[in-house]
Amino acid sequence: MNVSDKSPYVVSPDWLEERLGQPGLSILDASWYFPFQNRNANAEYEAAHIPGAIFFDHEKLSDPDSPLPHTLPKPEAFAAAVSSMGITNDDTIVVYDGPGMVTSPRVWWMFRTMGANNVFVLDGGFDNWKNAGRPVTDSVTKIAPSAFVAKFDAGKVASFGQMREIVASGTRQVADARSAGRFTGVDPEPRQGLRSGHMPGARNVPSSSLSDKGYFKDISGLRRVLDDAGVDLSRPIVTSCGSGITAAVITLALESLGHKDNMLYDGSWSEWGANKDTPVATGEA
Repeated sequence: MNVSDKSPYVVSPDWLEERLGQPGLSILDASWYFPFQNRNANAEYEAAHIPGAIFFDHEKLSDPDSPLPHTLPKPEAFAAAVSSMGITNDDTIVVYDGPGMVTSPRVWWMFRTMGANNVFVLDGGFDNWKNAGRPVTDSVTKIAPSAFVAKFDAGKVASFGQMREIVASGTRQVADARSAGRFTGVDPEPRQGLRSGHMPGARNVPSSSLSDKGYFKDISGLRRVLDDAGVDLSRPIVTSCGSGITAAVITLALESLGHKDNMLYDGSWSEWGANKDTPVATGEA
């Protein structure tokens, strides 16, 4: 496969392994799991991680004042947390998660939205890395605090008010990363108190459809998935999911295809589905 067939924002395990220990490289384990998955991301990180990796805690790096899960933190809070992790704006930042292409794109999106320049996602995730016999360690990563300066791009984040307007007017296409069962309303939401279904006019792009065994699909594969879902790449798009995490997998696909006019709805279905007066559609897109 030609290297240019892959997303410019995804790096191969070979690429990363060759660069382990280089100055200016920051590696983040951004794994996160639902309780029903019976996996403890922090404990797994402490038992084994890529040498030099730092654990990125989705719960701690979210807005403590928001009633919603995983809300983007305020820029100054993000900058303080990331500075304490030893990361600067100009570092080459590589993010990974356990299965690959599940929660790592969210952190890729967060860093880019907060002003980092060189952010990438590790193809295949840590599970594949480990299974291939690549280097892992349980030793604590030494961190030298640094100065990360947040340059927040508000245009990348859609608010609840903006979503109401978007859904009412159709000014942006909505791409929803939840499973087909949750999107159509057949399956219940994993969080209590949320209606099932989707925003009227939304298109369903399950985040899992964009990768294969943890490896991100090539450019033509990404385009095919989005085309099949009815996503029009010539239009402005907003991505959504359950709590704002896997929406970023679609955002990664869009940016990989050169689509720049996209936003991520941070409140996602946790906010939309919990409101009693938001319009909800069921059935196929």
